[in-house]
Amino acid sequence: MIKVLTVLSLVTMLNINLLFPFSLTEPIKGIYLTAKSVSTESKFNDLTNLVANTGLNTMVIDIKDDEGRITYDSDLPLVNEIKSDQNAPIQDLASVVQILKKQDIYTIARIVVFKDPYLAKKKSEWAIKSKNNTLWKDKSGVMWVDPHRKEVWDYSISIAQEVTKLGFDEVQWDYVRFPDYKNIDKEVIFASSPFKTKEAAIGGFLKYSYSKVKTPTVTISADVFGLTTSVKDDMGIGQKWETMTQHVDVISPMMYPSHYAKGTYGIANPEADPYQLIKKGLKDAIEKNKKVQSQGKTVAKIRPWYQDFDMKVPYSLKEVQDQIHAGNELGINEYLLWNARNTYSF
Repeated sequence: MIKVLTVLSLVTMLNINLLFPFSLTEPIKGIYLTAKSVSTESKFNDLTNLVANTGLNTMVIDIKDDEGRITYDSDLPLVNEIKSDQNAPIQDLASVVQILKKQDIYTIARIVVFKDPYLAKKKSEWAIKSKNNTLWKDKSGVMWVDPHRKEVWDYSISIAQEVTKLGFDEVQWDYVRFPDYKNIDKEVIFASSPFKTKEAAIGGFLKYSYSKVKTPTVTISADVFGLTTSVKDDMGIGQKWETMTQHVDVISPMMYPSHYAKGTYGIANPEADPYQLIKKGLKDAIEKNKKVQSQGKTVAKIRPWYQDFDMKVPYSLKEVQDQIHAGNELGINEYLLWNARNTYSF
């Protein structure tokens, strides 16, 4: 476990951003960490050394994962009521943040919003319901909470507010969408809300959460499907680029080449040609942002997720660098690397 720093007892409820303001001016370049990696001292030290020695400067840390588990000991009443932080692996999140800030590592709190089977079970009235009033499950048997419900919004927002007080530089919303299931509208009844479409509900959450979490020292970002950069609709999940880019500071398309169908953008096998896949997808994202800006609206900075894991095609440092190079050529110099096991090519 990460050793507790006694000085933190004096500043636990203060915003550590004010004590250790982040001074980095370089583009954000980061990796993803599970809570287990953070709480395992040897692994955490290896990853902080990796960041320090490779030109990276950022860590995205699981705060609320896609099982609905809170990864640290929370003081929030609802978290304590439903025990979503039970057996939390990170013993002292504040000390972790301070350690990273002292090393000039930018910290991003990853919060999974609507894919939350734990909250759906504990607060079933907030879950997506089938038309027969049972708890709906996706094709993997996972329950989701209803994106139309403000109570669901407030739950994730309260977690974001708590961890930013501990010093996180950025909140990253993940799974900020409806389930990816084409027949969902035939099977479920969503809660009544002012929002008539999925796109409007997701946009509503982002606008509302921005007003509640954004501060001069906290950045707000959102992860989106990679294809949102190019498709014209919301993909049936509520993620429409032109809407979402207006309500966050940073938008992060998950542009893993292995997740694109053969023939996408005219590329025979996107997974085997990461440079072309990233180049074409990001060009579309840039054009979409320009169109929104031409209407006098603000847009988010584009910071893509790149693939650093194997699927059908083995990925090494070369494939990772090909993705980075494609972004750099378009003026997109920020990026995040995803590897679920936190084993990176750098």
